[in-house]
Amino acid sequence: MPLNEGSQHDDAPHEGFEEELGAVLRSTGEGFSTDGRRELVAGGLTRGKRRLVRRRLAVTGGALALAAVGIGGVYGGSVLGTGGPAKAAGVAAAPKPASGTDKPTEPSLEEKRRLAMQQAEIPVKDIAAVVQANTPAGQWQFEGLDGKGQSALGVYDDGGGKAAVSVGVYRAAGGAGEAGAGQVECPSKVHVDFDKCTTGLLPGGDRLMVIQGYEYPDRREDTKNWRAVLLTKDGFLVDASEWNAPAQKGAAVSRENPPFTATQLKALVTSDDWRPLLEQLPKLPKPDVDPGAAPGEASGPEIQATLRSLLPKGLRVTDKGGDYGYGFQVLDDGKGKSLVEINVQPNMGGALGDLFGSGDVTTLPDGRKVKVTQGSGEKGGAGVVSWGVDTMTPEGFRVVISSMNAGGYRQDATRAEPALTVEQLKAIALSPKWQKASAK
Repeated sequence: MPLNEGSQHDDAPHEGFEEELGAVLRSTGEGFSTDGRRELVAGGLTRGKRRLVRRRLAVTGGALALAAVGIGGVYGGSVLGTGGPAKAAGVAAAPKPASGTDKPTEPSLEEKRRLAMQQAEIPVKDIAAVVQANTPAGQWQFEGLDGKGQSALGVYDDGGGKAAVSVGVYRAAGGAGEAGAGQVECPSKVHVDFDKCTTGLLPGGDRLMVIQGYEYPDRREDTKNWRAVLLTKDGFLVDASEWNAPAQKGAAVSRENPPFTATQLKALVTSDDWRPLLEQLPKLPKPDVDPGAAPGEASGPEIQATLRSLLPKGLRVTDKGGDYGYGFQVLDDGKGKSLVEINVQPNMGGALGDLFGSGDVTTLPDGRKVKVTQGSGEKGGAGVVSWGVDTMTPEGFRVVISSMNAGGYRQDATRAEPALTVEQLKAIALSPKWQKASAK
């Protein structure tokens, strides 16, 4: 998206996504596997990308599904669940006292949210029954019909080839407001390749997204993944995914396209039959502050406005996006598109040695560190190169920016070099405007 971080089904749905994002702790930013600029990206740009995925379905490298991402509370359970409560690895119950005199530690909001997500006790057979009642006639085989949870996984066959289908019901951590609505917005093609995506507000006030993409966006000849996500006006999510193979991964394509059309997917997720099941979902604790924001991080709009003010004249922005601490813009000066990404991170002093301990590092008179990297583009197409500048103040305020000579990941080069020179990237990263934007 696409779901529960740490579910018993993590290995399969996360596989494609984690190949791209790596396995670095998200508190320091999951570093992409990069070509010649690992230190630049680790803890920087990818931290913002991954948060954007959790909040907006934007940067999934694989299934175009939040079940494949682990969204830390946006959904509960696992879309690819086989029944039974999620056995979330690393999802701890409230800590127990070490002795009779010790007081129990109050669980964090994150722990409370995860515990709430594990409490869904909807019979899988009831979810499967709604799926069958709202799809065309065909043969179904569902997993774990005796179990309980909030999702069902089945294999459907209408005579044209077996196809995996997964449907789950969830509460949106962001509710039906702006934060929740981000989960039914079409992703940018900067990060995700797809054939078609539509999104909009339905007459009754619900929001719907239908996307037709690929399990592996860089291998279009392989498994297709089509998906519909409904966000109800009262903050519930109904999420349906289908593939043109009998399994999401590891199975040969069995048909040209997934079995259900976009119209049929819409009919499935918008059915009134889901309402009794949605009402059984446990409520999630509400955060006191926006869970997407870390202390001192600039908001997405602030990142966009600041970056735009620092760009040289003559550059047209053809696409943009971002969230707290992260932003991207696709620039075009008439000579081809060029992707620029930036992450603004306070309190990063503890990573100084790892980030600036090697490579082309300069220390400015005021103590700021500046590191320049130039190399082939990460996950890039033919001829792609990427230039980056990483900076940090003595107080640990970090700005890292990169630019490539293509309009997005997995796309071929559109120009010989990125639209911004290394010196221009330095000037942007070292601008005092970033600290002002983060102080708001």
